[in-house]
Amino acid sequence: MSSISIWKDKAEETSFVPLRTDITVDVAIVGGGITGLTAAHILSKAGKKVAVLEAGKIGEGATGSSTGNLYCTIGSPGLHNLKSKFNEQKIKEVVQSRAAAVDFIETVITDLSIQCDFKRVPWTLFAESEAGKSFVEKERKAAEEAGLTVTRNFAIPINVETGFTVKRQAQFNPLEYVKALSKKIQSPNCSIYELTKVDDVTEGEPCTVSTAGGKVTASQVIMATHSPKGIYAVHMNMGPYREYAVGVTLNGNYPADGVWWDMLAQEHYSMRTYETSKGKILMVLGEIHKVGQKDNNHECYNNLERFLRERYDVKSVEFKWSAQQFKAADGIPYIGLSSGNSKTYIATGFSADGLTYGTLASMIISDQILGKENKWAKTYDASRITPLASAKDFIKENVNVAFEFVKDRFTKNEAGEFSEVAAGQGKVMEVDGKKCGVHRDSTGKLHVVSAVCTHMGCINHWNEVEQSWDCPCHGSRFSIDGEVLEGPAYTALKKVMV
Repeated sequence: MSSISIWKDKAEETSFVPLRTDITVDVAIVGGGITGLTAAHILSKAGKKVAVLEAGKIGEGATGSSTGNLYCTIGSPGLHNLKSKFNEQKIKEVVQSRAAAVDFIETVITDLSIQCDFKRVPWTLFAESEAGKSFVEKERKAAEEAGLTVTRNFAIPINVETGFTVKRQAQFNPLEYVKALSKKIQSPNCSIYELTKVDDVTEGEPCTVSTAGGKVTASQVIMATHSPKGIYAVHMNMGPYREYAVGVTLNGNYPADGVWWDMLAQEHYSMRTYETSKGKILMVLGEIHKVGQKDNNHECYNNLERFLRERYDVKSVEFKWSAQQFKAADGIPYIGLSSGNSKTYIATGFSADGLTYGTLASMIISDQILGKENKWAKTYDASRITPLASAKDFIKENVNVAFEFVKDRFTKNEAGEFSEVAAGQGKVMEVDGKKCGVHRDSTGKLHVVSAVCTHMGCINHWNEVEQSWDCPCHGSRFSIDGEVLEGPAYTALKKVMV
């Protein structure tokens, strides 16, 4: 069974060199996922000189861990909840802008002849029982009010209590898409660098983006990193969450092509099929929880597998992976110039809709940089203040952050001696009077790092499934040796010699 996402099965490798010298460009783009690559495509095509700086490999972060689904509706919090926070016009704007982003992806694929299994499919939201019925019916009404045509089409071997379908949504292999896009757009106007971790961004005239291999001087910066690196006001308006995926082969019939959302009591499970080298796969995604705040995340995979086995004749489990998402307090992403910044653009708060929102963000930000009016810019304004729409989730998320910050400083350490940490485990304990994260690998070797997140000082928690140290406050994640796996942290955890 693979521990990487299903999309890696067919995507070709990229081999861009790391940055090894100082360069000057018009726009520096931090992050080589769908947001960064799409912005690079638009801007370089318009004559801007851009550089894309990717800490790992192109597309292998949030983009390569996504569902591969594209749709004009939204997941959390749902169109009807968004309407209750704002109004009917707002949900029309969200639906129309997301539809435009899906159309844009299709146009890019056609114009650049990208092979990524793109196809138009229906999107269906349904409930099997009374538990999810109310949500589905409210969402159907909101979809109609947003201008969508809904039908009933349940080509799925599950008993459906209620549901509705929106036609002509889409699916593709997101990793194939961005890797192919990166190769197509590399040019004198567009330089792409892999294995190039950004250490700092300093605004000014011009801006400076620092990496270990060289410095990038740019007039403007796009922070296309899922959550902006560093400390931003927007971090107080978002909650970091993880979600899990399981992909299986079946002995019997598969659901028809499409995006299938099964609304349960508290969340929906998302299903779709995809052809791989291991045969046709049915995948399901769900089991959302706050980053660093679930003791036994193995059960997330177990719950997803059980869900499939209860409904299908499962032959084998072939894929398991997880992904991160950031939920905006008012339910709408933050796209554009960050509050207090005049040269740095951010794109974040996409929830689990990052492929569509990431593309939309690139369209909006690119227009702003090119001095063009974009009719969606105000809808997603990154510096907006929406106290009524944000209040409930803003308070909930920040109370949670404050609780986690204080709790871990006064609770008992998880171990008192190194001998209490078994192979494969990670525990927080005091070493020379300081809180440290202690992990013992499969060979018995100890890996000891500071347990204090370098972003804003919360105590990291051990993630047994992914063997990482995860921050329960703002979602930064670190390897067993302290290297940053996911921001907003810039700086690695300090290694401790024992």
